[in-house]
Amino acid sequence: MSDPTVLTIVLNYKTAQMTLEAAAAARVAMQDLQGEIVIVDNDSQDGSFDTMRAHVAAEGWDRVRVIQSGVNGGYGAGNNVGIKAGLSDGSRPDFVYILNSDAFPAPDAIKVLYDYLQAHPQVGFAGSYIHGDDGGQHTTTFRFPSLFSEIEGAINFGPVTRLLKSYRVPVEGVDATRPVDWLAGASVMMRQDVLDQIGLFDETFFLYFEETDLCRRARKAGHEIIYVRESEVMHLGSVSTGMKDWSRVPGYWFDSRFHYFTKNHGRFYTGFATLMHLICGSLNWLRCKLTGRKIGTAPGFLRDLARHDLSALFTAKSRPTAKIGE
Repeated sequence: MSDPTVLTIVLNYKTAQMTLEAAAAARVAMQDLQGEIVIVDNDSQDGSFDTMRAHVAAEGWDRVRVIQSGVNGGYGAGNNVGIKAGLSDGSRPDFVYILNSDAFPAPDAIKVLYDYLQAHPQVGFAGSYIHGDDGGQHTTTFRFPSLFSEIEGAINFGPVTRLLKSYRVPVEGVDATRPVDWLAGASVMMRQDVLDQIGLFDETFFLYFEETDLCRRARKAGHEIIYVRESEVMHLGSVSTGMKDWSRVPGYWFDSRFHYFTKNHGRFYTGFATLMHLICGSLNWLRCKLTGRKIGTAPGFLRDLARHDLSALFTAKSRPTAKIGE
């Protein structure tokens, strides 16, 4: 019997050179595994597809394909293109490994996740320890968002944070292998059988909350989500999305948040969670103004949240058409 196969997917959007560097690191990390790498160009329209395809051919990279999504439907939709493509012989892999285009796995990082899933059949998804190019740990382990996490995150007040610490979404400083609610998608391996059971990424999410939703569906179906400390990946972060340079939170973030809450909790719960966020966020704003502290949210965030969710709760919103980075 042949060894189980891994399909590694690297999604590109206007970062062709960096994507090729990520794929090169993945090739090294895949050398002891059966499977392939598929690079999906998410309709960059900047020559990325031709550049990457020419590089793969010139370098003679075996087991690597470059395909085109045809449309930029966002992070989840782009990865779905790769998952649906499967292996080049038309078969489906046993495991799907998602790697960000600005993430670079250590030589054993993919194998560590593979071995962990092989040894723990109850685990559906396994994700890596992520660090920056400065060696600092990135927070990639999280709890599911809830009404109480909205309160804790918005009010930013020590006594409330301590009271609601078990609801705080980021789980920071995790330095040992352990179960979590959900993992950031920079480096995650998933069982194909689990994806067959729960479905692929929900393409209503253009960007953000899609990993949260997918992990939630896996958890509800009885599969564990595990953070595997021994698998290490260096991640630059926010290169394609431009998140570090946001002067205003884009509309697709609000769309994704709203869809996640309404899909998993209903419209009444969503409306109440937004109301509490606005009240607590306003209290934090007032406290910061009076004390001279930094507010800690993007300009106009509360106003934009109020406008978005008020409109979304009472009108049928169409799917956003914004591109990543816009």
